[in-house]
Amino acid sequence: MTLNRIVRDHIRPTDDITVNEQVVRHVRDLIVRGQFKPGQRLPTERELVREIGVSRTSVRAGLQALAAKGLVVIRHGSGTFVADGPPLLDSEPLSLLAALHGFTRTQMFEARRTLEVSIARMAAERRTAEQLAAISDAVSGMFSACEDPQAFLVEDIRFHAAVGAASGNPILASVVEMISALFYEQRRQTADRRRDLRPVAEMHWRICQAIRDREAGRAAHLMGEHLMQAETDQQAEDPD
Repeated sequence: MTLNRIVRDHIRPTDDITVNEQVVRHVRDLIVRGQFKPGQRLPTERELVREIGVSRTSVRAGLQALAAKGLVVIRHGSGTFVADGPPLLDSEPLSLLAALHGFTRTQMFEARRTLEVSIARMAAERRTAEQLAAISDAVSGMFSACEDPQAFLVEDIRFHAAVGAASGNPILASVVEMISALFYEQRRQTADRRRDLRPVAEMHWRICQAIRDREAGRAAHLMGEHLMQAETDQQAEDPD
């Protein structure tokens, strides 16, 4: 499964993020040069620390950014792997339009609900066992990251991408990832303000169960309910 390219190069980072970006560029170059193929396991964090010459914390943050970009998949207890999935659409044109035209939060969530409610229904009808496993793995990652809002956000994005892939329509899946890119940029600035993430993880688990049980109507309803609540929560995190 892949995610969209969520962390964009045009962001002007702080010094700490610059070090993280060094990790991002190093691993990305390894992939671009063909040293690691889709599905292949990357070097361990310890090995990357030695190769790049940065701290383990920076390596971990860089790998999380790559997971958000859709280039790698972090499997807890197994390692980090080059993503293996359908082609990605570049989200930068949509990001530019958002900046130029000032997309509102309400417009963004309206677009998400229109798209993702239908996709959840399709995923319940069409998902494969492998796709269900990817959705479930993202939910497990969310529960594991309830005390780490930034890691939780990456798992959240990964969940929605997995549901998109399970729809069986790569075009819709790619559009979900493009829109998720904009949400990631908005949410990563305010995610640390959210206190209790467990109810969010539990809602994602309920959606996963509906998809597992092929309850298409229930999956669509829960996805709509989740996105309505997400809009309310984001308003509370960032009232401006």
